[in-house]
Amino acid sequence: MIAKGLDFPDVTLVGVINADTGLGMPDFRASERTFDLLTQVSGRAGRADKPGEVFVQTFNPDHYAIQYAQAQNYEGFFRQEMAIRHRGDYPPYYFTTKVTVSHQQEEAAAKLIYQLAKQLTDTLSASAVLLGPTPGPIARLKNRYIYQLVIKYKQEPQLDQTLTKILDETQVGTRNGYFVGIDKEPLTFI
Repeated sequence: MIAKGLDFPDVTLVGVINADTGLGMPDFRASERTFDLLTQVSGRAGRADKPGEVFVQTFNPDHYAIQYAQAQNYEGFFRQEMAIRHRGDYPPYYFTTKVTVSHQQEEAAAKLIYQLAKQLTDTLSASAVLLGPTPGPIARLKNRYIYQLVIKYKQEPQLDQTLTKILDETQVGTRNGYFVGIDKEPLTFI
């Protein structure tokens, strides 16, 4: 709550408990989010003429996001984060698209996501990377089983056409309880 930009002029001490909880999230932006939150919350301590202190409790004190946040080293964090993303073929070096399927029966959701993966594999170039299909990080939500796959690519001229075709073909399936979602450049993979 205090990290959201509220100005409390008399706050001189900020404590962060389990600061590294977000680092375990299955998302390539987890380190960025942790760094962002820690630098924001530490900026709330010691406003105006009052000195401030920040205490951070973490199980991973050597993680680069924690270290750079402690030093308030934005440029160092940026350089390391971009190097990691470049090696892992993640944005901004690659584009990503997430395809999600959900259904009330797990077998039905799994069957459809594998069919879509096959359809995508047939049209993607050899340089594209297909992650999955896998159960979603939250495998069941509101009595629906969720499966997903992620496509990482630089240039795929056939991808938009294939995704449009998939959406058109799966619209009929909504009557049978299927939900198919396509998210280009998703903000989260959770």
